Amino acid sequence: MDLTNYKNGFSQTIEFLKKDISSLRTGRASTAIVEDLAVFAYGVKQPMKAVGSINVPDAKTVTIEPWDKSLLAEIEKAVKESNLGINPVNRGNQIILAMPELTTERRQELIKVLHQKLEQARISVRKIREQARDEIISAVSNKQITEDEKYRLQEDLDKLVKEYNEKIKEIGDKKEKEINLV
Repeated sequence: MDLTNYKNGFSQTIEFLKKDISSLRTGRASTAIVEDLAVFAYGVKQPMKAVGSINVPDAKTVTIEPWDKSLLAEIEKAVKESNLGINPVNRGNQIILAMPELTTERRQELIKVLHQKLEQARISVRKIREQARDEIISAVSNKQITEDEKYRLQEDLDKLVKEYNEKIKEIGDKKEKEINLV
């Protein structure tokens, strides 16, 4: 029995967490804030990054330039409906997003959302751990591994879970510092 498959699951959880919290707005402009917003284009919803180029000309501004100018209104609508707290400015050929300063209340809200996302990642790690434990117990009862191997595998699994929980904590701490930067 091997824990490699479970290690891959843990790694995927970490990657998903990183992508998920990248959209949490800090004080700085970032393409990640809008690139996955759903835009209604050509009869279907598509991610923003599929309908135009997204740039960050300076630390407080994001520009979205659609490849098809007829989508400007839909892009503007998607940003307004996203609850990002950003008012888009339509310049006729591109959308300009000026990042407002974060208020103390907004920072606290973002930190709450961050903590929820971190907890979801920890829950995901626990679920994977439980699957691995069930497989270990089933392997022992089917006489595929010995009791000694069972304890060694459980110990390795616990080390792996601890390692990934530490990574989740580090990612959370780093993002929280980013949010609190004034």
